[in-house]
Amino acid sequence: MPPSHADLSATTDMNIDWVRRHCLSFPDATESVQWGNDLVFKIGGEMFSVAALEPGAHWLSFKCAPEEFTELVERGGIVPAPYLARAYWVALESAGAMPRPELERRLREAYDLVAARTRKKRKGPAGRTASRRSTTR
Repeated sequence: MPPSHADLSATTDMNIDWVRRHCLSFPDATESVQWGNDLVFKIGGEMFSVAALEPGAHWLSFKCAPEEFTELVERGGIVPAPYLARAYWVALESAGAMPRPELERRLREAYDLVAARTRKKRKGPAGRTASRRSTTR
C-alpha cells in the first residue's frame, strides 16, 4: 500500500541532520564516521544505526529484534542490511520507506537492543558488574 499524504509530509524533513539529532538524543549515544562515508551511531562502543552520508542504495540501517526482521524486509523499500543482516539489521532504501513516527520508535528500539547487550557484556559472573579487584596491603 502506498504511503498516505500524511506519511509523505512527515518524511520531508527526515534527513541526515534529523537522524543525527534523534540518535544522539539517546543517553550516552556517540557518532563517528566509518568506512569513508557512513555515519555510525553507537552505544557502549557497539553500533545501533548507520546512516549513509553519500547517496547510494541505502539511506539508513539499524538493528531490529529477530522476531521483526522478516516482517520488515517483506515491506517495500526495506531490505536486509548488507553485511549485517545475519545480526538482524535492516536497511531503508530511502527516507520514505518508513513513516517518521515508526522510524523514531524503531531507532529507539535498536538503541535499547544494543544497550541491553552492552550492559550484559559489562556484567561478570552471576550478574555482578565486572570490575578490577583492588588489593590492600
